[in-house]
Amino acid sequence: MNDTIEQTRAWSVENVQDLQNLAREKVPASVIALRLRRSQQDVRAKATELGLSLPAE
Repeated sequence: MNDTIEQTRAWSVENVQDLQNLAREKVPASVIALRLRRSQQDVRAKATELGLSLPAE
């Protein structure tokens, strides 16, 4: 077992909708991460996957 691999939880439909809405409102990734209880890296990766732009911090 490799302890350095971090397990990330799946994105629910509700979380994806929240991310889309917050990105549309130009909320920074750091704030979105806090609201969704995810890392900034997870938020940025999902935003990229969905073709969403996030504002600079």
